[in-house]
Amino acid sequence: MNTIKNKVVVEYNDEGFLMYSESFPGAYTRGKELEEALSKFPIEIKRYCKWAGIKYSETDLVETIIVQSKKSKLRINEADSDVIFLSEQAPISKQEYEILKIRVLKSANDFQVIYDSIPDKNYTSLKERKSFYGSVPRTPKEMYEHTNKVTKYYAGEIGVHINNLENIYQNRIQTIKAIEKVDNFMESKTFNGSYGEQWSLRKVLRRFIWHDHIHAKGMYRTAIKEWGVGNIENPFYF
Repeated sequence: MNTIKNKVVVEYNDEGFLMYSESFPGAYTRGKELEEALSKFPIEIKRYCKWAGIKYSETDLVETIIVQSKKSKLRINEADSDVIFLSEQAPISKQEYEILKIRVLKSANDFQVIYDSIPDKNYTSLKERKSFYGSVPRTPKEMYEHTNKVTKYYAGEIGVHINNLENIYQNRIQTIKAIEKVDNFMESKTFNGSYGEQWSLRKVLRRFIWHDHIHAKGMYRTAIKEWGVGNIENPFYF
């Protein structure tokens, strides 16, 4: 039995807690209370490891350590976020960048796989909700378009300008290529982006995976209620 170290960053307010893994970029949990969010990490980290191809055992223990926290005015319960990790402001090594790059591209491809397996892209059983950016996407098509649309926004926050392609995987590929054309891009300079939010390359890569997983999970869970587990692809292992 081994112990999996899981450093996390917490964003919180009176409405709840949103926790992000620093050790496994893109992994996250949510909860109304601190302990509720913390208790979900063993399952989330092992799911992430299975998805990312990281070796682990089901008997391994997940030790979660809070390394940073921020009280937020955003709607944390709706997964609104603006935190930048202290570690995301440091330069990134070529080895780490290549690992994250593979996961960022895999995440977009797996999102496409789930979407393609859903028979009716306009189906929904979800009630209408609002977030700071407007109506929360409810149908698979809306979730797909929203998730893909933020690609241009995320890239633009670190000074990389693209025009979105309709296919999320091809769009992600062109974004990575555009990032790599920037001189000394792995220095991970910190940018003051929109709405007073700070960004860096590390944060953009983490946000791509995190945002994909949030909406992929919503899309998958809605779809299996209508068409059944065996009929919808599940490359994220939700």
